[in-house]
Amino acid sequence: MTTKRENVLPDYRIMLLAAGFLLVFYLLLPIMGPFLMAAILAYIFKPLVDVFSRWRIGFLIFGRTTATLLVMLLLAGFTLLLLLLIVPMLQKEILLIIQRLPDFAAMLKNRIEPLLMQYFGVPLSIDIAQLQSMLTKHWQTAGNFATQLLAAIGNRGFAIVGWFINLLLVPVVLFYMLRDWHGMVNRIARLIPRRWYEKTALVASEIDQVLAEFLRGQLSVMLMMTLFYAVALMSIGLEMALPVALIAGLLGFIPYVGVTVGLLLALMAAALQFASLGEIVPVLLVFIVAQLLEGMVLTPWLVGDRIGLHPVVVIFTLLAGGQLFGFAGILLALPVGAAIAVGLRHARQGYLASDTYLK
Repeated sequence: MTTKRENVLPDYRIMLLAAGFLLVFYLLLPIMGPFLMAAILAYIFKPLVDVFSRWRIGFLIFGRTTATLLVMLLLAGFTLLLLLLIVPMLQKEILLIIQRLPDFAAMLKNRIEPLLMQYFGVPLSIDIAQLQSMLTKHWQTAGNFATQLLAAIGNRGFAIVGWFINLLLVPVVLFYMLRDWHGMVNRIARLIPRRWYEKTALVASEIDQVLAEFLRGQLSVMLMMTLFYAVALMSIGLEMALPVALIAGLLGFIPYVGVTVGLLLALMAAALQFASLGEIVPVLLVFIVAQLLEGMVLTPWLVGDRIGLHPVVVIFTLLAGGQLFGFAGILLALPVGAAIAVGLRHARQGYLASDTYLK
């Protein structure tokens, strides 16, 4: 009897330790944002650091630290290049929208007001002169951005300082995670009870394979959808085609957000640019074709059923992630759901082979 208790107790202790760790993690979730973001980036760019760390120039080997710095410089350069491309284009297009908004309001008043009066007896109350004056005034005061920014910092100083510190933490934590990734994984592996090690290593390997395939496939879908949006929207003459394509395509990693934001921006730009409803319809067709292309061709081809989740389960996973952990939960819902699916698959295999099921 004593031997049996000694064999059982360690299992309960490990379970209690794991439950306590998850509870602490949940309680600390409000400050975990930078660490989660750094961990995701480290997982994505770890293979690149592995490759660079094996490079050699003559007798000089790059090493893990140099490779990590090189990858982080490349990531920072790409982010800066993306901002330098998107921000000026958006600024130009927003100015164009502000200039054309009074014309759009006049068009609505001339075309929609007669219909409202005819069928509902309600006038469309748009004061074009007041709208023009308001836009001009606010556009001129927009030049005092530095003053407004300083006032905002004064009013919400602690929140902004906290946000800025969190932002600075991401590259610091990312550097150490990229450099010490294999060491951290090995230290965690040494803590796993030896009788569970083989099965845990197998499950972890499958989860790693699923997540790697999912990330590679999702990145390929995002890039191809960005290219499709850019070519299609330019071909129908939308002036804001490139910024809309970049936003709709690159936000594709957040389910339903990229296409929704891109469609709203495209419709707003088209309504202000084109004079008739018939010229706006091609914009809708582009997004309809894009969704068919993504859902029926690109995602099955590049991602497929690799994450092993049914579409209904995908929707539930996204809603559950958002409800429990907010925006971070939506970002992590599908990868975490895929990892849980791997664990449940192994649990199901163990249950089907157990005496509880067979007897």
